[in-house]
Amino acid sequence: MMKKALIAFGVAIAATTLPVWAEQLVLLHTNDTHSQIDSTDDGLGGIQRRKVVIDSIRAEHPNVLLIDAGDAVQGTLFFTIYGGEVEMKMMNALGYDYAILGNHDFDNGVEPLAANLALSDAQWLTTNYDLTGSSLEKYFRPYAIRQVGDRKIGIIALNLNPKGMISEGNYDGVKYLDAIKAANATAWHLKHNEKVDAVVAVTHVGYDEVPPSDKMIAEASEDIDVILGGHSHTVIRPGSGDEFVKNALGRDVLIAQNGKSGLLMTEVILDLDSIGAKTPAYKQIAIDGRLDSRVDHSLDTILDPYRAGVVELMGQKIGRTATALSNEEAPLLNFLTDFILNDAEPLTGVKADLAIMNKGSIRRSLPKGDITRGQIIMMQPFNNRIVVEEISGADLAAAFDVMATRGGDGVSEGVDIVFDPATKKCTSITINGKPIDPSRTYRVATIDYLANGGDYMEPLTRGKQIARSKRIIHADLTDYIKGFKNKKINPLAKVRMRPE
Repeated sequence: MMKKALIAFGVAIAATTLPVWAEQLVLLHTNDTHSQIDSTDDGLGGIQRRKVVIDSIRAEHPNVLLIDAGDAVQGTLFFTIYGGEVEMKMMNALGYDYAILGNHDFDNGVEPLAANLALSDAQWLTTNYDLTGSSLEKYFRPYAIRQVGDRKIGIIALNLNPKGMISEGNYDGVKYLDAIKAANATAWHLKHNEKVDAVVAVTHVGYDEVPPSDKMIAEASEDIDVILGGHSHTVIRPGSGDEFVKNALGRDVLIAQNGKSGLLMTEVILDLDSIGAKTPAYKQIAIDGRLDSRVDHSLDTILDPYRAGVVELMGQKIGRTATALSNEEAPLLNFLTDFILNDAEPLTGVKADLAIMNKGSIRRSLPKGDITRGQIIMMQPFNNRIVVEEISGADLAAAFDVMATRGGDGVSEGVDIVFDPATKKCTSITINGKPIDPSRTYRVATIDYLANGGDYMEPLTRGKQIARSKRIIHADLTDYIKGFKNKKINPLAKVRMRPE
């Protein structure tokens, strides 16, 4: 395929001309695959199976774009050990055309991210990150135009505000631009100046979470036709009613998202002869064992050199659980929060009043029976450390309100919190048998990501950090679990922070 330059906003944009007889364009979309190279513990997903689907659709349709909506990294040992190299090589092998950044692409900082991008064959896009002067700048364009016969499709990319979501220092050189303003201005330019027939927005902002969400972008738009989203791990089922949102002109905008871990793929078919008059066809394709008979194992040549490190860590048994512990349920959250409380005590010589843990940092469940060092690293994969801070009761209460906005997080034994699910405000806070005192100073154990304002925990930044672990949290947690010796881990199931 031949490429020609289009100049817009002073930036050269790639345009590829596809066969003139095409009447359809197929958009294949993944999001938040999170390094799930192999199948999950439940036997779902896997990069080899995904390739079967992609190859099959490409064989059936002459015009296919493969697009990723961010967070292709962070979630398994392939990323922990190899830092994103494996994921980039896999995306190249599958032939991704376009990709955008997720927040976890920044987990190791800007320079390691730039090194990953140097390995990628995909065109990376961002419409609302100003990367001028950064080491990332050369890998990105603000939009792309793809020509299919006599039709043109514009593609824009919208990213979340890094402040409060990405660790400070990990996104240096990235300037955030208002996503809705950038989306509307660029989509208008594409429709009215570049004369594209449709605009596809690839996003990593979440379906209906912290503004600006996909729903908000759709509602504020006039020129966007399709949103291929990510970040919130939402499964938007075709036919659910959630997939269509009215825009500012009362027209339906299709929003697609596939949950996480590569268990699903989106297939959107744009009928190029009826764009704007007919809603795109939308379906999701399950990535599961039914595809195994068609796997050609061509990716093994790339993957095999990386497997040894993964296998080694997964084989190191460190403890046992009495029952399966889900990362979406209270027992595992309680166990980890109590671990932070207990492990923080040697840092100061005095036990903290309480500990706080966010659910979002728990990236996988634990099985019943043997647990391994590899599983613990995947459960707590981030470069977080335990910290202790002193903070006023008033600021601590404000932090609990932030936790309530996402349905509650983890608090240690002895803490009981009730919140109003309508107002997302706490109505009762008890710490070690006493109501919280706004004027008192509390000693809180947590992780540095939260203490520094991550996950929108800005109130915790008002405290004073007095101690910090020298080791990454999964190393401390591994030793903590080894301390159970022959005793099985069996945490209490009480929900300590709950709605009224």
